[in-house]
Amino acid sequence: MSQIRGRFAPSPTGEMHLGNAWTALLAWLHTRNQGGQMVLRIEDLDPDRSRQDYVKQLLADMHWLGLDWDEGPDMGGQYGPYCQSQRCAFYEDALNKLQTADLVYPCYCTRSELHAVTLAPHLGENEFIYPGTCRKLSIKQQAEKQKQSRRAAVRLTVPNEKIGFCDGLQGEYQQTVGCSCGDFVIRRSDGVYAYQLAVVVDDGHMAINQVLRGDDLLMSTPRQLLLYRLLGLPAPAFTHVPLLYGIDGSRLSKRHGSLSLASLRSRGISAEVITGYLAWKAGQIDRWEPLQARELISQFSLKAIPVKPVIVEEVF
Repeated sequence: MSQIRGRFAPSPTGEMHLGNAWTALLAWLHTRNQGGQMVLRIEDLDPDRSRQDYVKQLLADMHWLGLDWDEGPDMGGQYGPYCQSQRCAFYEDALNKLQTADLVYPCYCTRSELHAVTLAPHLGENEFIYPGTCRKLSIKQQAEKQKQSRRAAVRLTVPNEKIGFCDGLQGEYQQTVGCSCGDFVIRRSDGVYAYQLAVVVDDGHMAINQVLRGDDLLMSTPRQLLLYRLLGLPAPAFTHVPLLYGIDGSRLSKRHGSLSLASLRSRGISAEVITGYLAWKAGQIDRWEPLQARELISQFSLKAIPVKPVIVEEVF
């Protein structure tokens, strides 16, 4: 069996909070328990939201929690660079490969136009099931659109087939991608490469063979498996863990400022208290007690992690 290579790939769009720490700790334990190599990759593709000061704070927070890595933006490695903003040449090569195979097409639809289309129901706050409006435009029609519209986005032509996999925690999962999301964007109209393409290219090129991440990305996995296949890249084994939710029922996010690691640390709460709390919530220990992250490696159990959302009480 080849060397296990796992990763944690946060976006530097705000301070690291308890929900980020939850995923980071579990991904780290899952990899270290198997004697694997850990990669830290910064997903800073979006220039409007990513900030360098958040990258520095994230690295400091990870070290404070006792989490280490073998390759990353601060130490390099054979698969660098480890910031997506520096990896656009890889994404361009992948897009060119898909274009050569006639698997993509330009899309001139605006978000307001998609809002107005009754056949484009929402997948989420910022995502639609694309109705295929631009899929069959002729060369002449594309030229006319190019004159009238903004720069085109690029969409992948999605086949009408079921794509499935066995998740390490959730079990069997499958999706007919064409029905679930339709042809999806792989490069935005502003030229920024989409997450779906970038994450596949990065994990494939970095030889990542094990991915543990939040279950909010479970629905994206069939799309990514399709891209792995089309690009001829090996797909990792996936495990999707539940997210943390506040007692108000909302998913922990950057708006829960009191649960940012910087805030918790400033109030004198130790990393061991936080690690012990997260380990308890993850079913790794029977009661909440302060623990260092490395103390959990040998006893880590993927099967002990709950499948349903995890509620964070106001204990800090």
